[in-house]
Amino acid sequence: MAPAHTTTRAQIPHVSGGGRILGHLQALRHDPVSLLTRVQRECGEVGEYRLLDQPMVLLTGERAQEAFFRARDEELDPQPTANRIMKPIFGEGVVYDLPPERRRETLRSPALRDENLRKSAGRIAEETERMLDGLGDEGEMDLLDFTTELTIYTSSATLVGPSFRAALTPEFAHAYHDLEKGTDAAGYVDATLPVEPFLRRDRARRRLVELIEAVIAARRLSGEAPRDMLQALLTLTDEAGKPRFSPDQITGILVSTMFAGHHTSSATSAWTLVELLRHREHLARVLAELERLHASEPDVTYQALREIPFLENAIKETLRLHPPLVLLLRTAMVDFEYGGRRIEAGKVVTVSPAVSHRDASCFQEPERFDPDRYAEGREEDRRHPWAYIPFGGGPHRCLGANFAMIQLKAIFSILLRRYEFELVAPPASYTDDHSKMIVLPKQPCRVRYHARAAPRRASPAA
Repeated sequence: MAPAHTTTRAQIPHVSGGGRILGHLQALRHDPVSLLTRVQRECGEVGEYRLLDQPMVLLTGERAQEAFFRARDEELDPQPTANRIMKPIFGEGVVYDLPPERRRETLRSPALRDENLRKSAGRIAEETERMLDGLGDEGEMDLLDFTTELTIYTSSATLVGPSFRAALTPEFAHAYHDLEKGTDAAGYVDATLPVEPFLRRDRARRRLVELIEAVIAARRLSGEAPRDMLQALLTLTDEAGKPRFSPDQITGILVSTMFAGHHTSSATSAWTLVELLRHREHLARVLAELERLHASEPDVTYQALREIPFLENAIKETLRLHPPLVLLLRTAMVDFEYGGRRIEAGKVVTVSPAVSHRDASCFQEPERFDPDRYAEGREEDRRHPWAYIPFGGGPHRCLGANFAMIQLKAIFSILLRRYEFELVAPPASYTDDHSKMIVLPKQPCRVRYHARAAPRRASPAA
């Protein structure tokens, strides 16, 4: 239960520093974890920082974060802030730019239901095998570029449809990556500022519309009508019998659908491999687990993916140390009270997975990569569910969380059995790029690879 609010209303303490005009914006763009950790250290559970003229309140600690996640939308609503940030990416009339009921409806993608997730394993395996076939026996690559392209293909094949994925080229993946990288922290204040990340984002979105228009034109020319999300959107009409969605809106819907299966998976798959290469004793345990499993079940199936607990724990630990989002945000729709402090309506209320996941009162040796912290009997994530929040919590917990885990386990079930990897640069040089709201490994993020003796290929019918 959320903690009881007291009636005493003390003033919210403000963190030190910050410029007279920009406030703490530059600190948030360049080193957000240090800034937010300082807010916690100086202010306690409730502290305020400022981005230009926008006051931001950070809640930290399990009790405060529980109050944040349990709050009703009438109290703390994600829509106003999320729409300001994501509207240039998703477009008008899509997801957060919709009334509440329609927004909830669009977020409930049928592809993310359990019965459909069961069908995803084989498709993800097939896409991973196809991508690996282009690597050759050995070489060097930027790991983030590789996982970004791979997860575009796996997400589009499973969440939109195989026919749509078959029409995609690497250009689509690269444009999508530029779109995703357009989540500069300046968007917390104004996502339409004429800064280079936003200009690149807008160019990428226009190009994605053109690429999807080309797919639509090819379908109409061929007369093919595959049963997938794109075709369903094309067949919807309004009361006058005209197409319900424009190509721009269709692009936004498809982008928002793939977003649930891509932005977490691209970064987390890259970071999971980096962390396993930094800690080869854990990599050896993952490989032994995969060999045991696939000795009796060579194909990648939904059931098989449930039977690799140590790999799952390694992924969960990667998500703890490298959460995809530094901040989760809500707008206070009314005065909101916690711990005897009143947060006035209109302020943006935030929690930080990056800060929470390093809370020593919840996680033993929080800076250490330790997959065993999720093992039976220890289970630090379950003991502290409001502290382990890579996918958020409460009614707005990310709907793509289960899909992301299935996707990541399927990818590694094939990737690690087909190739050996080594880091190109010193291990400590691989760091997070916190300049974006969606956190990615800083590039270059290079690895070398060598083919192993080939295992039996995954069955596309799994």
